[in-house]
Amino acid sequence: MELSLPATLTHAHATVQLKQWEKQLAGLGSEPLRVNCSALRHFDSAVLALLLELARRARARGSVLQLHAVPQRLHDLASVYDLEPIWQ
Repeated sequence: MELSLPATLTHAHATVQLKQWEKQLAGLGSEPLRVNCSALRHFDSAVLALLLELARRARARGSVLQLHAVPQRLHDLASVYDLEPIWQ
């Protein structure tokens, strides 16, 4: 399954985004959950909370979270919180 992050993902958008994905996530099997980050331009730490939730849901189904086209700023933010392992 592949999801795509929007261009803007801040605290104001994260809950809405997760709700938009609920149907897709309900159908998640054991295949990897891939998240395309190529559109992501404006974000805050809420994106990390969203990714942690996606990783938790993937693990609950015996799967993994895989991120693609991760912006350097997101790598840097994840490093600050020591969270890069959530997608490695």
